[in-house]
Amino acid sequence: MGRTGPFQWGDVVQLTGPKQRMHTIVLTEGASFGTQHGALPHADLIGVDDGSLVHVGEAPHLAIRPLLHDYVMSMPRGAAIIYPKDAAHIVGFADIHPDLTVVEAGVGSGALSLWLLRALHGTGRLVSFERREEFRAVAEANVTGFFGERPANWQTVLGDLAEELPEHVADGEADRVLLDMLAPWECVDATARALRPGGLVLCYVATVTQLSRTVEAIRADGRFTAPRSSETLVRGWHVEGLAVRPDHRMVAHTGFLMTARRVADGVDLPSFRRRAAKADFSDADIEAWTPGAVGDRTPSDKRMRRAVRDARRQADAITGGAADGGAGREPDAPQVD
Repeated sequence: MGRTGPFQWGDVVQLTGPKQRMHTIVLTEGASFGTQHGALPHADLIGVDDGSLVHVGEAPHLAIRPLLHDYVMSMPRGAAIIYPKDAAHIVGFADIHPDLTVVEAGVGSGALSLWLLRALHGTGRLVSFERREEFRAVAEANVTGFFGERPANWQTVLGDLAEELPEHVADGEADRVLLDMLAPWECVDATARALRPGGLVLCYVATVTQLSRTVEAIRADGRFTAPRSSETLVRGWHVEGLAVRPDHRMVAHTGFLMTARRVADGVDLPSFRRRAAKADFSDADIEAWTPGAVGDRTPSDKRMRRAVRDARRQADAITGGAADGGAGREPDAPQVD
């Protein structure tokens, strides 16, 4: 996915047709792309300049290499993804740059991993933790498909971060820890031990109750600066002549971002340490903290098997290991399952 110039075999191409419907294909010998308008052999795209107009039957389609944003929105997924609007803020707020050691949990479908690996630019190290094997399989296939190979600076670990982190990242080795999980407060101690002084923790949570508990856990730990919390709302605009107005639909709340910096050992910041009252949170009802309780839907086994199959097929096609051109996929609308 870093090529420029005319299209070649193995390129990922985004076709935008009438009514702005988008499809993503992998150029494969002997394959063709078809819609109700007709068929387009993949061979007809070889040698065509990026950003050209081609015809599927009688219908004109714009053929262009997708951006990372486009790839993320159309790639196979099993778990919910971090959308580009949040990923961009995570890369910015966490100041992700080459040569860092970054820890991520959980990996989900690999959306954030792609943005982090792009920012690391082949340097440093990204260690991604995931509890579910099928999620890791989807993420590995999606990342391999985008880069054309598995990045050498990327390690995936199957297991719980709080338990597995010391085995893979030494105390004080990590520059950034990014937590996209149901209960990030359970990983505050492991995160504090892994981060070097001045390092940063960033938590991505979906609900107000998760945000509140995470912030209180960070404050109570005493090894971090005062946490900062925010959310990102994106509203598009319709601009056509004098008809200029906000779009009727917008991508509003997807999640909260919370950041805090690791202070040096022995530093006491009393003004930032406020323990939550005993009545603030209760673990008496363990079922209160489940994916369903915070609005997440657990994907079925059938959906996960399909996501793994689709992601691996797409990755194989891009890397030259499959004869299947991949059916066109229209980018998914925002979803939570």
